[in-house]
Amino acid sequence: MSFVRFTSEFRVSALQKLTEAQGGFATVLRKGDQLSGAILLVGQIKGSDPVIYERFPELDGSFSWHPIILGVEGNDTEITKYWKSRTKSDPDLWVLELDVASKERLNGLLVAES
Repeated sequence: MSFVRFTSEFRVSALQKLTEAQGGFATVLRKGDQLSGAILLVGQIKGSDPVIYERFPELDGSFSWHPIILGVEGNDTEITKYWKSRTKSDPDLWVLELDVASKERLNGLLVAES
């Protein structure tokens, strides 16, 4: 099975547009490598309870988003510290924040973009 590989910049742009089309807000907190930078996503529901997600490869060659369990979910300061520390070791990293109306909408965006 063959999968299309989109650039990181394209994926971030697509997530922004999908989020905004559904009435949510999307903000690039940090731009990374345009072609192949990893993407961290900070997902929030109505401006609260942020959770970090990262794309991981699946056994079939596809990718899916998974929450990163840090013990700091819902803490904006700790979430920011985490992604800023990640950028020190990965300067190509993108960080995108999505703020949507419900957990269902966030899950739908993550599935649509996988």
